[in-house]
Amino acid sequence: MIYTIAKKEFRSLFAAPSTWWMLALLQFVFAWFYFARMDDYLQVQAQLAQLDNAPGATIAIAAPLCSALALMLMMLIPLFTMRLIAEERRNQTWVLLLTAPVPAAHIVLGKFLGLLALLAIIIAGCAAMLATLLLGTQADIGLMLANLGGVLLLAAGYAALGLYLSALSRQPIIAAISALGLSFGLWLLEMSAGDGFLRAVSPNAHFQNLNMGLVNSADLIYFALFITTLLWLTVRQLNDERRHGL
Repeated sequence: MIYTIAKKEFRSLFAAPSTWWMLALLQFVFAWFYFARMDDYLQVQAQLAQLDNAPGATIAIAAPLCSALALMLMMLIPLFTMRLIAEERRNQTWVLLLTAPVPAAHIVLGKFLGLLALLAIIIAGCAAMLATLLLGTQADIGLMLANLGGVLLLAAGYAALGLYLSALSRQPIIAAISALGLSFGLWLLEMSAGDGFLRAVSPNAHFQNLNMGLVNSADLIYFALFITTLLWLTVRQLNDERRHGL
């Protein structure tokens, strides 16, 4: 049942005209950033060649681009998650799914995995663009994979957050604004909290470690707990909704 729901959600998201417009805009902006970073790198390549430990193309181009992609996905994902539950409530189709003999956990996981499949395709498209670096330079594949993996984990975290807020709201626009506002607030914690506890709460702080190529268990455990907790809260919200008669 999880696979059936995930497949339905993926098709629904992918078939929407608004999704294609957003994907086209995202790819255009990412390509613009890519060529801008490439041009900047080529202009200073002669000076960098004279340094002993000069940064390579992966650090100068791929890492900043993955940071930009993470920021763009943070703004884009709420527009997808608002449709998962809140829009179904508005269209009065949610009651059919919630009253079906399907566990709430299956509904939540199916919707989450359906969206995650779409996000993986988006990240794969941007990864294909970054792979062109391999045609003209010796890129650090390990650093590139750490960056792309970090973007995927961060996107999964934002998707889980947006799904939970979508489960709390009956208006899609409110769900989207709430998800964007909270995601932006967590992003600001990484910038303003120094090395304290609040910074450790921010998903972006853990993504920055992966962005630098530092893959450690603490960051992976954080993302696992962050995603699992939000999905569990969403399941609990749906179960409460069922017990109280929608």
